[in-house]
Formats: sequence, structure tokens, C-alpha cells
Amino acid sequence: MREILGKSQTVRELLKGVKYSIDYYQREYKWQDKQIRELIDDLTGKFLEEYDPSHARNKVADYPHYFLGSIIISKKESASYIVDGQQRLTSLSLLLILLRQLQKNRLEQVNIDELIVSEKYGQKSFNLHVDERTPCMDALFNGDQFDLTDRTESVQNLYQRYQDLNQYFPEELRGDALPYFIDWLLENVHLVEITAYSDDDAYTIFETMNDRGLSLSPTDMLKGYLLANIDDGTKRTAANNLWRERERIRELNEAGKEVEPDCFKAWLRSQYASKIRERKKNAKAEDFDRIGTEFHRWLRDASESVGLEHSADFYRFIERDFNF
Repeated sequence: MREILGKSQTVRELLKGVKYSIDYYQREYKWQDKQIRELIDDLTGKFLEEYDPSHARNKVADYPHYFLGSIIISKKESASYIVDGQQRLTSLSLLLILLRQLQKNRLEQVNIDELIVSEKYGQKSFNLHVDERTPCMDALFNGDQFDLTDRTESVQNLYQRYQDLNQYFPEELRGDALPYFIDWLLENVHLVEITAYSDDDAYTIFETMNDRGLSLSPTDMLKGYLLANIDDGTKRTAANNLWRERERIRELNEAGKEVEPDCFKAWLRSQYASKIRERKKNAKAEDFDRIGTEFHRWLRDASESVGLEHSADFYRFIERDFNF
């Protein structure tokens, strides 16, 4: 394996003046409404936890940072090809186009054009470049309508997800808070870019990250938290066996990739969520929002309020509540 570089980069560092391409064999953009809504809720929710209208803009530098995941790049003939992460980068590019549109006719603007397009010899091209997507991206960039007739799945998804972004972007961030949010997105949101210098190496990294040493799912982390708080070794083993032997977990996984976490979100929301984040400035994420994005962390923080204080409570949660 040749040299491999891994570097944490802000959104600005990742996209400014850099060209990314996507090989023909993995060109489809497949994100749906659900993924876009989660992206918007995560980003805007994190920002609104800290934002205060009384802050000067330079105060944004002290706001918390946010990790948006990793991308894997293969460098070939001085070009950067995305091996993993195109869904995230495409959606991020669409969000930047929306933010550009929202800034039009405002006196105070953050220049983000260079993160979306770059110019060479008088010709503009998108930093995330795929030929078949260019007409649609042009229309979105210029605020024009676009005819989806006979367009590919990727192009149709591209256009529809932009409409979703516009629908879900909070009203409270469209006013005075907008430049603050854009500053935070560009400077405080990070991705890790892993760069390899051959396709073989890039795909080895991709397979290692996704097949071997697979990250724990939120459900796995929820289970680990519950079991770790059962002091009695015999009961802990029994609770573990109860969890593992439940046919419903296997059935949920077989039903689809997102079905298992969605089931846990629905269960916990139905039983414990009494508040949802208000759509106003300075509003904080409430139980409903947090369960939707990090239910395993929410349960840890809300353990006392849901009756998880002693070892027996954690055993009961698996033996009775989870079973029911």
C-alpha cells in the first residue's frame, strides 16, 4: 500500500477551489427526504444550542465544533475521485447553494461561491463535478426552474433534495442569524478526508472501514449502556441473552437498513418524548429531537427521568420494557 493521508478539514478547507469527481460505476445520488431532514436538524440544532442574537459574529469562533463524518478520496492524475462520501458531499453542496440563494439581496453576505464553483480560463465549473448533473446544478445555482422529464435517478434526487433542504431549513435562521450560521458551517463543521493514491488502496480503506471493524450502531451502544449498568453478573448475562435471542432485532435488520434504529426512535419517542424544539431563536433540542438523532445518548442523559437509577431498573428495562 502506498502513502495514505488522513486530515481533518473544515467545510471551507475541504471545498474551496478543490475539484472532486465521481467514477461512472458509483454515480447515483440516493439520499431521500429522511436523510436530508436529519442533516438539517443535526446542523441547525447544534448551532441553535449556542447562538444568541446579542453575540458579535466573531463570537461564532468559540461555538462548539461538529464532526460530519469522513470521506475517502482516490488521487488519480491530479484529480480527486470520491470513493466514499459522495452522498454527504453532494448534500453539502446543495445546502451551500441554498444558503447562497437565501443571502441574495442582503447587505451582509458570506462569500460561498468559491466553495460551490471555480473558474479557469473564463469557464466556471462545479467543485463537485459530474457531467450529467451540471444542467440541474446550474439551474439551482441560478435560481431557475428545471424540467425533470427523462432525467436519471441521481438528477431527480438532486433536484428534489434541494426542495427538501429549502422546506426544512428553519425560519429562525433565515433572518439576522443567517450569516452566523454560515460562518459556523464553514469554519466549525469538520470532515476527515482520507486520501489514497490508487484505487486499490482507496477501496481497501473503504472495505476495512465498512466491513472489518464495523462501527457500532446506535442500537449496539444502547444495549452496551444498559448492560454495563446491571451489576449482577447473572442478570447481566440473562439480559444479554434476552436481547440477542429476540427475533424482532433480526427481523428489523432484514427489513431494511434504517428500520432497526427507526423502530427504537419510535418506541422511545412514544413513551418518553413530551417536548419538541420550538421553531424560534435560541430554542434548544428537546427530547423528541434528540431521540431522533442520538437516542442512545439521550437515554444516558435522561436515565433518571425515565426511571433508570439502579441496577434492577436497567435489568427491568430490557426484561420487561424492551420485551413488551
